[in-house]
Amino acid sequence: MRNLLVVEDDDTMAVALCEGFRQEGYEVALARDGEAALTMARRESPALIILDVMLPKLSGHDVCRKLRNDGSEIPIIMLTARSQEIDKILGLKLGADDYITKPFSFMELLARVEAVLRRSSGTIGPVGVHQIGDVQVDIDAGEVRRNGEKIELSGREMRLLSYFIEHRGEVVARDVLLDAVWDYADAPLTRTVDVHVSKLRKKLEKDPHQPKYLMTVHGVGYKLRG
Repeated sequence: MRNLLVVEDDDTMAVALCEGFRQEGYEVALARDGEAALTMARRESPALIILDVMLPKLSGHDVCRKLRNDGSEIPIIMLTARSQEIDKILGLKLGADDYITKPFSFMELLARVEAVLRRSSGTIGPVGVHQIGDVQVDIDAGEVRRNGEKIELSGREMRLLSYFIEHRGEVVARDVLLDAVWDYADAPLTRTVDVHVSKLRKKLEKDPHQPKYLMTVHGVGYKLRG
């Protein structure tokens, strides 16, 4: 399940989050206040809730408390402009799974969402820091660096790279990647994979025309070496 409930009363932030997650392949519902959030969470049972703390009608802390009192185990990531440690501790004690302080980057939030979803589904996937030549991939932070310099990856590219790392040394077919990374069942457009692998290769390889790590297995798919 890739359906999210975003709970945010700020118009600019709400639009940015909804559009960002939809571009990453998520279904997104939006609630503008705490009471609406509680109703929608109980009715729709989203895979995860992104919950602002400061909300009209009911605070994010109150929403979290009521859901946990209901016995709900829906993962919750709380958003707040507050930086005091006591606010973070309160959110976590009420049952939030993670906590992020504004301002934050969308890529950081996306990485946290996917990490929480992996934990809640029992699908661990790759974690920690991985090395690909002179490129360092920090899965938990959602960051890729070469010699300390950050390489910008889209959310889709990061998921694709994570899948290759999880299956390092294995030949992975294009249709498998479509199903795992794009959630397409029987999708015909395997060219989509080729385009994204080409973009990823340009960011990882010193010479993308003569790759050393992200290899093409002709007629089948791709393999991450090393």
